[in-house]
Amino acid sequence: MDHFEYRAGRLHAEDVPLERIAAEVGTPVYVYSRATLTRHARVFRDALAGRIAPHGRAPLICYAVKANGNQAVLRILAAEGYGADVVSAGEMKRALAAGIPAEKIVFSGVAKTDGEIRAALEAGILQFNVESDAELDAIDRVAGAMGQIAKVSLRINPDIDAGTHAKITTGKADNKFGIAWDRAPDVYAHASRLAHIEATGIDLHIGSQLSKLEPFEAAFTRTVGLVRSLRAAGHPIRHLDLGGGLGIPYDDETPPAPEAYADMVARVTGDLDLQLIFEPGRVIVGNAGLMMSRVVYVKDTATRRFLILDAGMNDLMRPALYDAYHEVVAVSEPAAGAPRTPVEIVGPVCESTDVFARDRLMPPLDAGDLVAFRSAGAYGATMSNTYNARELVPEVLVDGDRYAVIRPRQSIEDLIAMDRVPDWL
Repeated sequence: MDHFEYRAGRLHAEDVPLERIAAEVGTPVYVYSRATLTRHARVFRDALAGRIAPHGRAPLICYAVKANGNQAVLRILAAEGYGADVVSAGEMKRALAAGIPAEKIVFSGVAKTDGEIRAALEAGILQFNVESDAELDAIDRVAGAMGQIAKVSLRINPDIDAGTHAKITTGKADNKFGIAWDRAPDVYAHASRLAHIEATGIDLHIGSQLSKLEPFEAAFTRTVGLVRSLRAAGHPIRHLDLGGGLGIPYDDETPPAPEAYADMVARVTGDLDLQLIFEPGRVIVGNAGLMMSRVVYVKDTATRRFLILDAGMNDLMRPALYDAYHEVVAVSEPAAGAPRTPVEIVGPVCESTDVFARDRLMPPLDAGDLVAFRSAGAYGATMSNTYNARELVPEVLVDGDRYAVIRPRQSIEDLIAMDRVPDWL
């Protein structure tokens, strides 16, 4: 469910017509619904609390900041009791600035630098999710120089095929993430010998945009077995980070509801005394946002019709990056029974991959008309860039009948001012 709907023939975000935002803020622009974001956060939180907390410790939900790191978004989630899963010092600082307590922050990622490790220890985060032997040794060294003990979970790769797109799977043996399953006992033994490491957990994450529970259950079941064997070997495993990856409906997918996901987790982990940690991202923010764009030209060739938009692949990378699908709708509601013809929806970037959709059936649209890319709240604005000297797209948050610009449009002057010309030129 989201709060983007047609009213009197005009697409609204809650009670604000999108045409008004386009007129006052310009396009392209990202628009988020606070009501949708809050609803998704509460549904996920309450599903876990109602099914897992009664059997043990309350779960900790650490929102994946990489999905959408805007301060306004993070503040809303902080108010709902969420922590943060971060993959850089920058994301950690974003989470802290938004009011997320350090003790609710987990630091993931495969290439943590000494500076990032030091900053996280100084901040007092909950734990590092360690992805390699070399990283474990680096954390021990930095923590030792600071006179601290670093709390860590080891990210163990369960070698489970998530059944998702090859570019967003993370839990197979040939992915760059995590420690190989058969090496887990040796790496935990090594961690136990390090003076400045306290390894008390296991972390896993098998991929993104999963539409079935079976891969989750297979990975979680296998990892619960590892918890038992590590405890039997004397390792104090007290928490289990199950990652994220629950999908959303972009097209015709029917991902499991958070309640079904929570039921499965409770069934698999119910008899273990563990602190469970979750790292949802897309399922919280994905359908809480859309990107609005304007048609610049309609171009007909001998073989096809192109809708050329003012938004490009630099503004919404997912289609060009991994052939992702986004529903594209007209902001002015088409008449009932309006004919739909196949078009190629493209942007202005000087790349042949700047294509949002091929042979997409669309109603009649002309230059100046507005379209909206639905389900763009996750991995949209956060992945945008300035290729072709295009300004970063603004972001807007709607709350009922009001809205605010939560990231202003970057100016070309600001972009140029980031450059530094040497004196000798």
